[in-house]
Order: sequence, then C-alpha cells, then structure tokens
Amino acid sequence: MATAPAEALAAARASGRKLPEFFIVGQPKSGTTALYEMLRSHAGIYMPELKETRYFDREWHPGMQPITADAGEHQAVGGASDPHPNTLGQYLALFAEARTDQRAGEASPGYLRSPLTAARIAELEPNARIIAIFREPASFLRSAHLQLLQDHVETEKDFRKALAREESIAAEKPVLWYARERVEYVKQLRRYHDLFGRERVLVLIYDDFRADNEGTIRRVLRFLDVDDASPVSYTEANQTVLVRSPRMYQLQRSLYLGSSPGARVAKAAIKALTPQRLRHEGLQALRRRVIFGKPEPPDEALMLELRRRFKPEVAALGEYLDRDLVSLWGYDRIG
Repeated sequence: MATAPAEALAAARASGRKLPEFFIVGQPKSGTTALYEMLRSHAGIYMPELKETRYFDREWHPGMQPITADAGEHQAVGGASDPHPNTLGQYLALFAEARTDQRAGEASPGYLRSPLTAARIAELEPNARIIAIFREPASFLRSAHLQLLQDHVETEKDFRKALAREESIAAEKPVLWYARERVEYVKQLRRYHDLFGRERVLVLIYDDFRADNEGTIRRVLRFLDVDDASPVSYTEANQTVLVRSPRMYQLQRSLYLGSSPGARVAKAAIKALTPQRLRHEGLQALRRRVIFGKPEPPDEALMLELRRRFKPEVAALGEYLDRDLVSLWGYDRIG
C-alpha cells in the first residue's frame, strides 16, 4: 500500500462513513478465521464478507496489483480475478453496510508480519484496537506449510525439503514463507505497542483459544467494548488439515472469493437466497466432510530441530508478556 494521501483520508472521515476500528492482525494458522467468524456473528460487530482484505500489506502477496492513490469506489476491486481492494475508496467500501452502532473491523493475518502495516493502520485510525494471536512457532510453520499446499502456492509436500529449498534461495526471493522473521514475535508485537500502546493491543495465545472458545471470545468482546453477553456462533479454532479433495477445495475457494464472473454470480445468488447462518453452517460442513482430512503425522526430528532453533524467541516472548510460554509450549523439555 502506498501512503494514503492526506486529502483522501480527510475526505473519508468528513463523509461520515464507517472506518474500521479494530484489526485482527495475526498470526496466520492461529485461530484468526475462527475468531473472525465468531465476531462477525455478533450483532454489535460488522466485518466484511471478505476475510483478509490484505489492504495494508499488499507487497507481501506476490502477484497482487500495487495499491493506487485513487479514492474512488466504483472500479472493479483488485482487477478481474482479484477481490481485494486496491484503492482507499474500495477498501472503505467494504465497510459501507456497517451500522453506526456497530464496531467495524477486519482480519488479515499477514499484518503482524509486515514491518510497515502498523504505521499504515495508525495513519487511517490512530485509535484502532489490535488483536494478535500467537502460536508455538514450529507448529505454526508446519501448519503454514500445509495451508500453502492447500492454496497451491507450495508444491513441495515434504516440509523438511520445503524449508531447505527456501533457505537455499533466501538471498534471491523477496517473500519467504518459512523465514525466521515470521516467528520474531516480540519484534512484531512491539511495532503495535509502540504506535497504539499496550492498552489497545490484545494478545491471545492459541492454546487458550483452543481450550476455551467461549472464555476467549468474551474477553475479546470486552476488549472491543461491545456486549459480551450477546450470542455468538462458536467455531473451533483452526486445526492442521490436509486437502482431501483439491477440486472441491478450489470450488469452495472460488465461491468464497468470487474470483471469476461465474463464481461472482453464484455467490450473489447464494447470498440472496440463503440466510448467513445457513451459509456458514453449510460451508463448515462441506469443509469438514468433503474437502479436508487429517494430515500425516509431523516429522518429530524436524520439529525438535525447529524448537531448539526457536527456543530463545519463545523465552523472549514469555518474558515480554510475563507468561511462562516455555513451559506451556513444552520448550522446558528441550535440551
């Protein structure tokens, strides 16, 4: 994203339109989708149907069009096959249906990784509230590898070989999927603390979310200053999965993104004819029963190697948060 022109920001604020007030910034594969689904089911919260707008970290997604300064809303979003906004006007249009009494937000898990995103969000909304979720590093990277296989971004099915390949081309490739900087959790968190203050940044631990969906979501609702007694639809936080049916996965993904003319027509028809709750329940059932299955067990020798490598970062995050993550994540048993 290029820095938004001051006049475009001023015009957006003067128009009285709803601006996003909170951001789920990551980590990926740490329950951000489940949190997004639960929050958007709350009557006092509005989140766009498009999860991962990617507006503030576009350069981390190779192949996406560069952000433009145009504040208009009526261009095709992102281009013919890209549903993501590439102007400020298109981005803000995602929140056009939010009511004035709702808290508006979005979820783009790549925002935590990007060194520039925190400042970009602060430019748009200096009083934004930030939600970050952290997961044990080795498990996070393995789950990320499986997700990249699902998305056909990664072609190497062997995680060890994928890591080795990436290390061999690190000097040439601008965006690395498994780089050590992806688990530099303290550095990532400090960027948001420096700009928004600790009181406006809620840090969650993936294990807590998995163990207590309800307690975690109520904590988030209180952080957002919305009614924490209102009903929400609970969704189990992300489990590591493997694609069972690539064809069905691609169909489901195409419908979700509306990434072709046919998919956009089908998505509009489904949305018009089906209540949101039924759409959500149907999609979850399809994903559980048809598309995804359990992956092969992890390479424990490789996982141990990674945990030895990441132990200093885990200790640093635990000290920074004043929580014993070394014990929680089993790093106290690593020699």
